Amino acid sequence: MSHTPGNRESMIIIGAGLGGLSTGCYAQMNGYKTQIFEMHEIPGGCCTAWERGDFTFDCCISWLLGNGPGNEMHQIWMELGALQGKQMRHFDVFNIVRGSNGQVVYFYSDPDRLEAHLLEISPADAKLIRDFVGGLRKFRKALAVYPFLKPVGLMGRWERWKMLASFIPYFNAIRKSITVLMTDYSAKFKDPFLREAFNFILYEKHQNFPVLPFYFQLASHANLSAGVPEGGSLGLAKSIEARYRRLGGQVHYNAKVEEILVEDDRAVGVRLSDGREFRADIVVSAADGYTTMMRFLKGRYLNDTFRKLYTETINEPHMVFPGYFIAFLGLDKPFPEGEPCTTYLLEPEEAEEMIGIRHPSINVQFRSRHYPELAPDGTSIVYATYFCDIAPWRALNEGPEQVSRVRKGEELHTLPVRRGHEYHAAKRRVSNAMIRFLEKRYPGLKDSISVRDVSSPLTQVRYTGNFDGTVLGWQPFVESGETLEEAIKEHGPVMQGLSNFYISGVWATTGGLIRAAAAGRHVMHFICKDDGKDFTASIDETAPPPTHLIVPVGPAAHGVAAPQGFPQLAAARAVGA
Repeated sequence: MSHTPGNRESMIIIGAGLGGLSTGCYAQMNGYKTQIFEMHEIPGGCCTAWERGDFTFDCCISWLLGNGPGNEMHQIWMELGALQGKQMRHFDVFNIVRGSNGQVVYFYSDPDRLEAHLLEISPADAKLIRDFVGGLRKFRKALAVYPFLKPVGLMGRWERWKMLASFIPYFNAIRKSITVLMTDYSAKFKDPFLREAFNFILYEKHQNFPVLPFYFQLASHANLSAGVPEGGSLGLAKSIEARYRRLGGQVHYNAKVEEILVEDDRAVGVRLSDGREFRADIVVSAADGYTTMMRFLKGRYLNDTFRKLYTETINEPHMVFPGYFIAFLGLDKPFPEGEPCTTYLLEPEEAEEMIGIRHPSINVQFRSRHYPELAPDGTSIVYATYFCDIAPWRALNEGPEQVSRVRKGEELHTLPVRRGHEYHAAKRRVSNAMIRFLEKRYPGLKDSISVRDVSSPLTQVRYTGNFDGTVLGWQPFVESGETLEEAIKEHGPVMQGLSNFYISGVWATTGGLIRAAAAGRHVMHFICKDDGKDFTASIDETAPPPTHLIVPVGPAAHGVAAPQGFPQLAAARAVGA
Protein backbone atom coordinates (compact mmCIF):
# COMPACT_ATOMS: atom_id res chain seq x y z
CA MET A 1 0.00 0.00 0.00
CA SER A 2 1.39 3.40 -0.97
CA HIS A 3 2.00 5.89 1.77
CA THR A 4 0.68 9.43 1.71
CA PRO A 5 2.88 12.50 2.22
CA GLY A 6 3.95 12.63 5.82
CA ASN A 7 4.83 9.00 6.38
CA ARG A 8 6.64 8.07 3.17
CA GLU A 9 9.89 6.22 3.73
CA SER A 10 11.11 4.38 0.61
CA MET A 11 12.19 5.89 -2.71
CA ILE A 12 13.10 4.63 -6.18
CA ILE A 13 15.33 6.87 -8.29
CA ILE A 14 15.66 6.29 -12.04
CA GLY A 15 19.14 7.04 -13.41
CA ALA A 16 22.60 7.10 -11.83
CA GLY A 17 23.76 10.24 -13.58
CA LEU A 18 24.78 13.15 -11.37
CA GLY A 19 21.15 14.19 -10.89
CA GLY A 20 20.13 10.73 -9.71
CA LEU A 21 23.18 10.23 -7.50
CA SER A 22 22.68 13.67 -5.95
CA THR A 23 19.00 12.95 -5.31
CA GLY A 24 19.99 9.69 -3.64
CA CYS A 25 22.61 11.33 -1.43
CA TYR A 26 20.28 14.05 -0.17
CA ALA A 27 17.41 11.57 0.26
CA GLN A 28 19.62 9.36 2.44
CA MET A 29 20.73 12.41 4.43
CA ASN A 30 17.06 13.09 5.14
CA GLY A 31 16.16 9.64 6.31
CA TYR A 32 14.69 8.04 3.19
CA LYS A 33 15.58 4.50 2.15
CA THR A 34 16.52 4.69 -1.52
CA GLN A 35 17.60 2.55 -4.43
CA ILE A 36 18.75 3.75 -7.85
CA PHE A 37 18.10 1.88 -11.11
CA GLU A 38 20.60 2.54 -13.91
CA MET A 39 20.67 0.89 -17.35
CA HIS A 40 24.45 1.32 -17.76
CA GLU A 41 27.14 -0.68 -15.94
CA ILE A 42 28.72 2.41 -14.38
CA PRO A 43 27.57 5.66 -12.72
CA GLY A 44 27.71 9.15 -14.19
CA GLY A 45 25.44 9.17 -17.25
CA CYS A 46 26.94 11.84 -19.51
CA CYS A 47 29.65 12.52 -16.90
CA THR A 48 31.77 9.58 -17.97
CA ALA A 49 34.97 8.17 -19.45
CA TRP A 50 36.12 4.88 -20.99
CA GLU A 51 39.36 3.02 -21.58
CA ARG A 52 41.02 2.38 -24.94
CA GLY A 53 44.32 0.57 -24.66
CA ASP A 54 46.44 2.34 -22.05
CA PHE A 55 44.41 5.56 -22.33
CA THR A 56 41.30 6.75 -20.50
CA PHE A 57 39.15 8.96 -22.73
CA ASP A 58 37.28 11.51 -20.62
CA CYS A 59 34.34 13.01 -22.49
CA CYS A 60 32.73 15.44 -20.07
CA ILE A 61 34.36 17.93 -17.69
CA SER A 62 36.26 20.73 -19.42
CA TRP A 63 35.48 22.98 -16.47
CA LEU A 64 33.49 22.30 -13.30
CA LEU A 65 31.56 25.19 -11.82
CA GLY A 66 31.99 25.29 -8.06
CA ASN A 67 35.19 23.27 -7.86
CA GLY A 68 36.70 26.06 -5.74
CA PRO A 69 35.37 27.72 -2.54
CA GLY A 70 33.52 30.98 -1.99
CA ASN A 71 30.12 30.06 -3.48
CA GLU A 72 27.12 27.81 -2.85
CA MET A 73 28.02 25.59 -5.81
CA HIS A 74 31.15 24.46 -3.98
CA GLN A 75 29.14 23.58 -0.88
CA ILE A 76 26.97 21.19 -2.94
CA TRP A 77 30.01 19.34 -4.29
CA MET A 78 31.44 19.09 -0.78
CA GLU A 79 28.14 17.74 0.56
CA LEU A 80 28.21 15.13 -2.22
CA GLY A 81 31.80 14.09 -1.46
CA ALA A 82 32.75 14.91 -5.05
CA LEU A 83 36.00 16.84 -4.51
CA GLN A 84 37.47 15.66 -1.22
CA GLY A 85 41.01 14.35 -1.35
CA LYS A 86 41.58 15.54 -4.93
CA GLN A 87 43.69 18.18 -6.64
CA MET A 88 41.74 20.93 -8.42
CA ARG A 89 43.57 22.20 -11.51
CA HIS A 90 43.06 25.78 -12.68
CA PHE A 91 44.40 27.27 -15.91
CA ASP A 92 45.36 30.88 -16.53
CA VAL A 93 43.43 30.79 -19.83
CA PHE A 94 39.79 29.74 -20.06
CA ASN A 95 39.82 29.23 -23.85
CA ILE A 96 41.93 30.23 -26.84
CA VAL A 97 40.23 31.17 -30.10
CA ARG A 98 42.29 30.82 -33.28
CA GLY A 99 41.29 32.03 -36.73
CA SER A 100 42.22 30.41 -40.02
CA ASN A 101 44.64 33.23 -40.85
CA GLY A 102 46.69 32.86 -37.66
CA GLN A 103 44.89 35.42 -35.51
CA VAL A 104 44.49 34.38 -31.88
CA VAL A 105 42.74 35.60 -28.72
CA TYR A 106 43.62 34.29 -25.26
CA PHE A 107 40.62 34.58 -22.94
CA TYR A 108 42.63 34.87 -19.75
CA SER A 109 41.19 34.07 -16.34
CA ASP A 110 42.64 37.19 -14.79
CA PRO A 111 40.50 40.23 -15.82
CA ASP A 112 43.46 42.63 -15.73
CA ARG A 113 45.49 40.45 -18.03
CA LEU A 114 42.49 39.87 -20.30
CA GLU A 115 41.94 43.62 -20.59
CA ALA A 116 45.59 44.30 -21.45
CA HIS A 117 45.61 41.51 -24.05
CA LEU A 118 42.39 42.67 -25.76
CA LEU A 119 43.59 46.30 -25.80
CA GLU A 120 46.82 45.15 -27.45
CA ILE A 121 44.79 43.42 -30.17
CA SER A 122 42.42 46.32 -30.80
CA PRO A 123 43.08 49.73 -29.17
CA ALA A 124 40.14 51.06 -31.21
CA ASP A 125 37.79 48.91 -29.13
CA ALA A 126 39.05 50.24 -25.78
CA LYS A 127 35.63 51.45 -24.58
CA LEU A 128 33.87 48.16 -25.30
CA ILE A 129 36.74 46.11 -23.89
CA ARG A 130 36.74 48.06 -20.63
CA ASP A 131 32.96 47.72 -20.46
CA PHE A 132 33.16 43.93 -20.84
CA VAL A 133 35.98 43.47 -18.33
CA GLY A 134 34.26 45.83 -15.89
CA GLY A 135 31.18 43.62 -15.96
CA LEU A 136 33.40 40.58 -15.42
CA ARG A 137 34.92 42.13 -12.31
CA LYS A 138 31.41 42.75 -10.94
CA PHE A 139 30.43 39.14 -11.54
CA ARG A 140 33.46 37.84 -9.65
CA LYS A 141 31.93 39.38 -6.52
CA ALA A 142 28.33 38.47 -7.41
CA LEU A 143 29.10 34.74 -7.47
CA ALA A 144 29.39 34.70 -3.68
CA VAL A 145 25.68 35.56 -3.32
CA TYR A 146 24.29 33.52 -6.24
CA PRO A 147 21.70 31.07 -4.79
CA PHE A 148 22.07 27.34 -5.45
CA LEU A 149 21.20 25.65 -2.16
CA LYS A 150 17.43 26.13 -1.98
CA PRO A 151 14.81 26.38 -4.76
CA VAL A 152 13.49 29.91 -5.13
CA GLY A 153 9.92 28.56 -5.22
CA LEU A 154 10.27 27.41 -1.59
CA MET A 155 11.86 30.58 -0.25
CA GLY A 156 9.78 32.56 2.22
CA ARG A 157 9.22 36.27 1.86
CA TRP A 158 12.18 37.14 4.15
CA GLU A 159 14.50 34.73 2.30
CA ARG A 160 13.54 36.20 -1.08
CA TRP A 161 14.00 39.74 0.17
CA LYS A 162 17.40 38.87 1.61
CA MET A 163 18.44 37.20 -1.68
CA LEU A 164 17.32 40.18 -3.76
CA ALA A 165 19.03 42.60 -1.40
CA SER A 166 22.32 40.75 -1.79
CA PHE A 167 22.14 41.32 -5.55
CA ILE A 168 21.58 45.10 -5.31
CA PRO A 169 25.30 45.98 -5.77
CA TYR A 170 25.33 43.94 -8.99
CA PHE A 171 21.89 44.83 -10.30
CA ASN A 172 23.04 46.94 -13.25
CA ALA A 173 25.66 44.41 -14.35
CA ILE A 174 23.12 41.59 -14.24
CA ARG A 175 20.37 43.60 -15.93
CA LYS A 176 22.62 44.69 -18.78
CA SER A 177 24.18 41.27 -19.32
CA ILE A 178 20.92 39.30 -19.33
CA THR A 179 19.14 41.56 -21.81
CA VAL A 180 21.83 41.68 -24.53
CA LEU A 181 22.66 38.67 -26.70
CA MET A 182 26.37 37.96 -27.07
CA THR A 183 25.89 37.90 -30.85
CA ASP A 184 24.67 41.52 -30.64
CA TYR A 185 27.27 42.58 -28.07
CA SER A 186 30.19 41.14 -30.03
CA ALA A 187 28.92 42.78 -33.24
CA LYS A 188 29.90 46.16 -31.71
CA PHE A 189 33.63 45.40 -31.91
CA LYS A 190 35.48 47.26 -34.62
CA ASP A 191 38.09 44.52 -34.90
CA PRO A 192 36.60 41.79 -37.15
CA PHE A 193 38.34 38.93 -35.37
CA LEU A 194 37.20 40.01 -31.89
CA ARG A 195 33.73 40.44 -33.34
CA GLU A 196 33.72 36.72 -34.18
CA ALA A 197 35.92 35.33 -31.38
CA PHE A 198 33.78 36.59 -28.50
CA ASN A 199 30.98 34.26 -29.63
CA PHE A 200 33.26 31.27 -29.01
CA ILE A 201 34.47 32.04 -25.47
CA LEU A 202 32.40 29.07 -24.23
CA TYR A 203 33.99 26.80 -26.87
CA GLU A 204 31.02 26.67 -29.26
CA LYS A 205 28.76 29.44 -30.53
CA HIS A 206 25.58 29.80 -28.45
CA GLN A 207 23.48 32.08 -30.61
CA ASN A 208 20.69 32.51 -28.03
CA PHE A 209 22.93 33.17 -25.02
CA PRO A 210 23.00 36.66 -23.54
CA VAL A 211 26.25 38.04 -22.13
CA LEU A 212 25.40 36.84 -18.61
CA PRO A 213 26.47 33.14 -18.91
CA PHE A 214 29.78 34.26 -20.46
CA TYR A 215 30.37 36.46 -17.41
CA PHE A 216 29.30 33.66 -15.07
CA GLN A 217 31.74 31.08 -16.46
CA LEU A 218 34.67 33.50 -16.85
CA ALA A 219 34.11 34.97 -13.37
CA SER A 220 34.01 31.49 -11.85
CA HIS A 221 37.23 30.65 -13.68
CA ALA A 222 38.85 33.86 -12.44
CA ASN A 223 37.75 32.98 -8.89
CA LEU A 224 39.44 29.57 -9.17
CA SER A 225 36.04 27.88 -9.09
CA ALA A 226 35.75 26.51 -12.62
CA GLY A 227 38.79 24.30 -13.02
CA VAL A 228 38.92 20.53 -13.42
CA PRO A 229 39.01 17.82 -10.72
CA GLU A 230 41.72 15.19 -10.47
CA GLY A 231 40.38 11.88 -11.74
CA GLY A 232 38.13 13.49 -14.33
CA SER A 233 34.47 12.95 -15.07
CA LEU A 234 34.07 9.28 -14.18
CA GLY A 235 36.19 9.88 -11.08
CA LEU A 236 33.75 12.61 -10.01
CA ALA A 237 30.75 10.32 -10.57
CA LYS A 238 32.38 7.46 -8.68
CA SER A 239 33.18 9.74 -5.75
CA ILE A 240 29.50 10.77 -5.48
CA GLU A 241 28.42 7.13 -5.86
CA ALA A 242 30.76 6.20 -3.00
CA ARG A 243 29.24 8.97 -0.86
CA TYR A 244 25.76 7.64 -1.70
CA ARG A 245 26.73 4.09 -0.68
CA ARG A 246 28.32 5.31 2.56
CA LEU A 247 25.01 7.00 3.34
CA GLY A 248 23.27 3.62 2.94
CA GLY A 249 21.98 3.88 -0.63
CA GLN A 250 21.74 0.99 -3.08
CA VAL A 251 22.44 1.04 -6.85
CA HIS A 252 21.21 -1.51 -9.39
CA TYR A 253 23.21 -1.47 -12.64
CA ASN A 254 22.16 -3.05 -15.95
CA ALA A 255 18.63 -2.30 -14.76
CA LYS A 256 16.62 -0.55 -17.46
CA VAL A 257 13.30 0.95 -16.42
CA GLU A 258 10.51 0.50 -18.96
CA GLU A 259 7.54 1.86 -17.06
CA ILE A 260 6.62 3.81 -13.95
CA LEU A 261 3.88 1.88 -12.18
CA VAL A 262 0.82 4.00 -11.38
CA GLU A 263 -2.20 3.06 -9.27
CA ASP A 264 -5.05 5.44 -8.46
CA ASP A 265 -3.02 8.38 -9.79
CA ARG A 266 -0.10 7.53 -7.49
CA ALA A 267 3.37 6.45 -8.58
CA VAL A 268 4.01 3.18 -6.74
CA GLY A 269 7.12 1.73 -8.39
CA VAL A 270 8.85 0.72 -11.64
CA ARG A 271 8.85 -2.19 -14.07
CA LEU A 272 12.21 -3.16 -15.60
CA SER A 273 12.89 -4.43 -19.10
CA ASP A 274 13.26 -7.99 -17.75
CA GLY A 275 9.78 -7.85 -16.24
CA ARG A 276 10.76 -7.40 -12.60
CA GLU A 277 8.78 -4.89 -10.58
CA PHE A 278 9.96 -2.84 -7.60
CA ARG A 279 7.76 -0.78 -5.32
CA ALA A 280 8.36 2.32 -3.21
CA ASP A 281 6.50 5.18 -1.58
CA ILE A 282 8.15 7.76 -3.87
CA VAL A 283 9.46 7.56 -7.46
CA VAL A 284 11.93 10.15 -8.76
CA SER A 285 13.02 10.14 -12.40
CA ALA A 286 16.45 11.64 -13.09
CA ALA A 287 16.47 9.99 -16.51
CA ASP A 288 15.97 11.57 -19.94
CA GLY A 289 12.98 13.92 -19.83
CA TYR A 290 11.31 12.78 -23.05
CA THR A 291 11.70 9.10 -22.12
CA THR A 292 10.23 9.80 -18.67
CA MET A 293 7.20 11.67 -19.92
CA MET A 294 6.37 9.80 -23.10
CA ARG A 295 7.48 6.23 -22.36
CA PHE A 296 7.70 5.68 -18.61
CA LEU A 297 4.42 7.57 -18.06
CA LYS A 298 2.96 7.00 -21.57
CA GLY A 299 2.18 10.70 -22.03
CA ARG A 300 -0.23 10.80 -19.09
CA TYR A 301 -0.36 13.61 -16.52
CA LEU A 302 1.00 16.24 -18.90
CA ASN A 303 -0.61 19.59 -18.17
CA ASP A 304 -0.81 22.14 -20.98
CA THR A 305 2.70 23.45 -20.24
CA PHE A 306 4.43 20.05 -20.23
CA ARG A 307 2.37 18.75 -23.16
CA LYS A 308 3.55 21.63 -25.30
CA LEU A 309 7.14 21.25 -24.09
CA TYR A 310 7.33 17.54 -24.89
CA THR A 311 5.21 17.35 -28.04
CA GLU A 312 5.94 20.66 -29.80
CA THR A 313 8.72 22.79 -28.29
CA ILE A 314 11.19 19.92 -27.99
CA ASN A 315 11.13 19.48 -31.78
CA GLU A 316 11.73 23.16 -32.58
CA PRO A 317 15.24 24.40 -33.42
CA HIS A 318 17.53 25.51 -30.56
CA MET A 319 15.16 24.44 -27.76
CA VAL A 320 17.36 21.53 -26.61
CA PHE A 321 21.15 21.54 -26.40
CA PRO A 322 22.57 19.59 -29.35
CA GLY A 323 24.79 16.55 -28.98
CA TYR A 324 28.47 16.36 -29.90
CA PHE A 325 30.68 14.70 -32.42
CA ILE A 326 33.79 13.66 -30.50
CA ALA A 327 37.12 12.35 -31.77
CA PHE A 328 39.63 11.00 -29.24
CA LEU A 329 43.26 10.43 -30.17
CA GLY A 330 45.78 8.64 -27.97
CA LEU A 331 49.26 9.85 -29.01
CA ASP A 332 52.54 8.09 -28.22
CA LYS A 333 54.35 11.45 -27.80
CA PRO A 334 53.98 14.14 -25.11
CA PHE A 335 53.34 17.21 -27.41
CA PRO A 336 54.29 19.77 -24.71
CA GLU A 337 53.18 22.58 -27.04
CA GLY A 338 49.63 21.20 -27.08
CA GLU A 339 47.16 23.72 -25.66
CA PRO A 340 44.64 22.57 -23.03
CA CYS A 341 41.72 24.20 -24.82
CA THR A 342 41.42 25.94 -28.20
CA THR A 343 38.49 26.73 -30.47
CA TYR A 344 39.52 26.82 -34.11
CA LEU A 345 37.39 28.84 -36.55
CA LEU A 346 37.16 26.86 -39.77
CA GLU A 347 37.12 27.83 -43.41
CA PRO A 348 33.91 26.79 -45.23
CA GLU A 349 35.61 23.92 -47.04
CA GLU A 350 36.96 22.60 -43.73
CA ALA A 351 33.55 22.82 -42.04
CA GLU A 352 31.90 20.97 -44.95
CA GLU A 353 33.81 17.83 -43.96
CA MET A 354 32.28 17.85 -40.47
CA ILE A 355 28.94 16.06 -40.76
CA GLY A 356 26.11 17.74 -38.84
CA ILE A 357 28.24 20.68 -37.65
CA ARG A 358 26.25 23.60 -36.20
CA HIS A 359 28.90 26.31 -36.56
CA PRO A 360 32.17 26.36 -38.55
CA SER A 361 34.42 25.62 -35.57
CA ILE A 362 35.92 22.76 -33.61
CA ASN A 363 37.14 22.74 -30.02
CA VAL A 364 40.42 20.91 -29.49
CA GLN A 365 41.78 20.00 -26.07
CA PHE A 366 45.00 18.28 -25.19
CA ARG A 367 43.07 16.44 -22.52
CA SER A 368 46.17 15.04 -20.88
CA ARG A 369 46.93 18.61 -19.73
CA HIS A 370 43.67 18.50 -17.77
CA TYR A 371 44.04 14.93 -16.56
CA PRO A 372 47.66 13.68 -16.77
CA GLU A 373 46.72 10.63 -14.71
CA LEU A 374 44.51 9.35 -17.56
CA ALA A 375 47.42 8.91 -20.02
CA PRO A 376 50.71 6.96 -19.68
CA ASP A 377 53.90 9.00 -19.12
CA GLY A 378 55.31 10.45 -22.32
CA THR A 379 51.96 10.36 -24.16
CA SER A 380 49.07 12.72 -24.92
CA ILE A 381 45.31 12.60 -25.37
CA VAL A 382 43.51 14.86 -27.86
CA TYR A 383 39.78 15.50 -27.47
CA ALA A 384 38.23 17.28 -30.50
CA THR A 385 34.52 18.16 -30.58
CA TYR A 386 31.81 20.18 -32.29
CA PHE A 387 28.11 20.79 -31.66
CA CYS A 388 26.38 18.29 -33.91
CA ASP A 389 22.88 17.69 -35.27
CA ILE A 390 21.75 14.09 -35.02
CA ALA A 391 19.63 14.05 -38.21
CA PRO A 392 22.42 13.34 -40.75
CA TRP A 393 23.75 10.53 -38.54
CA ARG A 394 20.28 9.04 -38.24
CA ALA A 395 20.00 9.12 -42.02
CA LEU A 396 23.16 7.00 -42.25
CA ASN A 397 22.17 4.55 -39.52
CA GLU A 398 20.87 1.13 -40.56
CA GLY A 399 20.30 -0.56 -37.21
CA PRO A 400 18.45 0.14 -33.96
CA GLU A 401 19.63 3.10 -31.90
CA GLN A 402 19.82 1.01 -28.76
CA VAL A 403 19.52 -2.70 -28.02
CA SER A 404 19.42 -4.97 -24.99
CA ARG A 405 21.13 -8.37 -25.05
CA VAL A 406 21.65 -11.11 -22.50
CA ARG A 407 25.24 -12.07 -21.70
CA LYS A 408 26.00 -14.78 -19.14
CA GLY A 409 22.47 -14.50 -17.83
CA GLU A 410 22.63 -10.71 -17.35
CA GLU A 411 20.74 -8.21 -19.49
CA LEU A 412 22.99 -5.42 -20.86
CA HIS A 413 21.69 -2.26 -22.51
CA THR A 414 24.66 -0.19 -23.79
CA LEU A 415 26.42 -2.70 -26.04
CA PRO A 416 27.63 -1.73 -29.54
CA VAL A 417 25.00 -1.62 -32.28
CA ARG A 418 25.43 -2.61 -35.94
CA ARG A 419 24.79 0.70 -37.68
CA GLY A 420 25.94 -0.19 -41.18
CA HIS A 421 28.86 0.59 -43.47
CA GLU A 422 27.81 4.15 -44.43
CA TYR A 423 27.57 5.27 -40.80
CA HIS A 424 31.00 3.92 -39.84
CA ALA A 425 32.57 5.24 -43.05
CA ALA A 426 31.20 8.70 -42.23
CA LYS A 427 32.72 8.58 -38.74
CA ARG A 428 36.10 7.72 -40.27
CA ARG A 429 35.81 10.56 -42.81
CA VAL A 430 35.15 13.13 -40.11
CA SER A 431 37.87 11.90 -37.77
CA ASN A 432 40.34 11.80 -40.69
CA ALA A 433 39.40 15.38 -41.59
CA MET A 434 40.06 16.42 -37.98
CA ILE A 435 43.42 14.64 -38.02
CA ARG A 436 44.45 16.38 -41.26
CA PHE A 437 43.49 19.71 -39.71
CA LEU A 438 45.49 19.01 -36.52
CA GLU A 439 48.51 17.75 -38.46
CA LYS A 440 48.89 21.23 -39.99
CA ARG A 441 49.22 22.80 -36.54
CA TYR A 442 51.05 19.93 -34.84
CA PRO A 443 53.33 18.27 -37.42
CA GLY A 444 53.92 14.62 -36.62
CA LEU A 445 50.62 14.20 -34.80
CA LYS A 446 49.15 11.85 -37.40
CA ASP A 447 52.08 9.42 -37.21
CA SER A 448 51.98 9.44 -33.40
CA ILE A 449 48.38 8.14 -33.13
CA SER A 450 48.32 4.80 -31.33
CA VAL A 451 44.62 4.70 -30.40
CA ARG A 452 41.56 6.54 -31.69
CA ASP A 453 37.86 6.49 -30.88
CA VAL A 454 34.90 8.40 -32.27
CA SER A 455 31.47 9.25 -30.85
CA SER A 456 28.42 10.73 -32.59
CA PRO A 457 25.13 11.89 -31.04
CA LEU A 458 23.82 8.37 -31.72
CA THR A 459 26.55 7.05 -29.42
CA GLN A 460 25.14 9.28 -26.69
CA VAL A 461 21.67 7.86 -27.34
CA ARG A 462 23.03 4.32 -27.00
CA TYR A 463 24.72 4.99 -23.67
CA THR A 464 22.17 7.28 -22.00
CA GLY A 465 18.90 7.25 -23.95
CA ASN A 466 19.01 11.06 -24.04
CA PHE A 467 16.72 12.78 -26.52
CA ASP A 468 18.61 13.34 -29.81
CA GLY A 469 21.88 12.66 -28.00
CA THR A 470 21.77 15.88 -25.98
CA VAL A 471 24.08 16.09 -22.98
CA LEU A 472 22.43 19.08 -21.27
CA GLY A 473 18.69 18.94 -21.97
CA TRP A 474 16.68 22.15 -22.23
CA GLN A 475 18.39 25.29 -23.49
CA PRO A 476 18.35 28.24 -21.09
CA PHE A 477 17.38 31.77 -22.18
CA VAL A 478 14.89 30.48 -24.79
CA GLU A 479 11.22 29.46 -24.64
CA SER A 480 11.89 25.87 -23.53
CA GLY A 481 14.18 26.58 -20.60
CA GLU A 482 12.29 29.67 -19.49
CA THR A 483 8.97 27.79 -19.56
CA LEU A 484 10.37 24.86 -17.59
CA GLU A 485 11.94 27.05 -14.92
CA GLU A 486 8.68 28.97 -14.43
CA ALA A 487 6.72 25.72 -14.16
CA ILE A 488 9.13 24.32 -11.55
CA LYS A 489 9.09 27.57 -9.60
CA GLU A 490 5.27 27.59 -9.53
CA HIS A 491 4.44 23.92 -8.96
CA GLY A 492 7.70 22.19 -8.04
CA PRO A 493 9.35 19.26 -9.87
CA VAL A 494 6.09 17.31 -10.05
CA MET A 495 3.41 16.21 -12.52
CA GLN A 496 0.02 17.63 -11.62
CA GLY A 497 -2.51 14.89 -11.00
CA LEU A 498 0.15 12.27 -10.16
CA SER A 499 1.17 11.99 -6.53
CA ASN A 500 4.38 10.50 -5.13
CA PHE A 501 6.29 11.30 -8.36
CA TYR A 502 9.04 13.90 -8.90
CA ILE A 503 11.62 14.77 -11.57
CA SER A 504 15.30 15.58 -11.02
CA GLY A 505 18.52 16.05 -12.99
CA VAL A 506 19.11 18.26 -16.03
CA TRP A 507 15.54 17.90 -17.32
CA ALA A 508 14.26 19.53 -14.12
CA THR A 509 16.49 22.56 -14.66
CA THR A 510 18.72 24.10 -17.36
CA GLY A 511 22.47 23.85 -17.67
CA GLY A 512 25.35 21.59 -16.76
CA LEU A 513 26.71 19.38 -14.00
CA ILE A 514 26.29 21.77 -11.07
CA ARG A 515 22.66 22.33 -11.97
CA ALA A 516 22.07 18.57 -12.25
CA ALA A 517 23.63 18.15 -8.80
CA ALA A 518 21.66 21.09 -7.39
CA ALA A 519 18.46 19.58 -8.81
CA GLY A 520 18.94 16.60 -6.49
CA ARG A 521 19.17 18.92 -3.51
CA HIS A 522 16.17 20.93 -4.70
CA VAL A 523 13.86 17.96 -5.29
CA MET A 524 14.58 16.77 -1.76
CA HIS A 525 13.62 20.21 -0.43
CA PHE A 526 10.22 19.72 -2.08
CA ILE A 527 9.84 16.12 -0.87
CA CYS A 528 10.75 17.07 2.70
CA LYS A 529 8.26 19.94 2.58
CA ASP A 530 5.53 17.60 1.31
CA ASP A 531 6.32 15.21 4.17
CA GLY A 532 6.45 17.93 6.81
CA LYS A 533 10.15 17.39 7.50
CA ASP A 534 12.98 19.88 7.90
CA PHE A 535 15.54 19.44 5.10
CA THR A 536 19.06 18.69 6.27
CA ALA A 537 22.45 18.29 4.57
CA SER A 538 26.05 17.99 5.70
CA ILE A 539 29.57 18.19 4.30
CA ASP A 540 31.26 14.83 3.71
CA GLU A 541 34.05 14.60 6.31
CA THR A 542 35.52 11.23 5.27
CA ALA A 543 38.40 12.78 3.27
CA PRO A 544 40.33 16.09 3.47
CA PRO A 545 39.25 19.12 1.42
CA PRO A 546 40.68 19.46 -2.09
CA THR A 547 43.96 21.15 -2.92
CA HIS A 548 44.40 23.67 -5.75
CA LEU A 549 46.99 24.13 -8.49
CA ILE A 550 47.30 26.87 -11.16
CA VAL A 551 48.69 25.59 -14.45
CA PRO A 552 50.07 28.35 -16.76
CA VAL A 553 48.91 28.01 -20.36
CA GLY A 554 49.33 31.16 -22.41
CA PRO A 555 52.48 33.06 -23.37
CA ALA A 556 53.32 33.26 -19.66
CA ALA A 557 54.09 29.57 -19.80
CA HIS A 558 56.84 30.35 -22.30
CA GLY A 559 58.69 33.10 -20.47
CA VAL A 560 56.22 36.01 -20.18
CA ALA A 561 55.38 37.19 -16.67
CA ALA A 562 52.63 35.13 -15.09
CA PRO A 563 49.39 36.92 -14.03
CA GLN A 564 49.22 38.33 -10.54
CA GLY A 565 46.30 38.67 -8.20
CA PHE A 566 44.57 35.39 -7.48
CA PRO A 567 43.34 36.22 -3.98
CA GLN A 568 40.89 33.30 -4.12
CA LEU A 569 43.82 30.85 -4.14
CA ALA A 570 45.15 32.33 -0.92
CA ALA A 571 41.65 32.13 0.54
CA ALA A 572 41.36 28.53 -0.57
CA ARG A 573 44.63 27.64 1.10
CA ALA A 574 43.61 29.56 4.22
CA VAL A 575 40.55 27.30 4.65
CA GLY A 576 42.61 24.21 3.87
CA ALA A 577 41.13 23.70 0.41
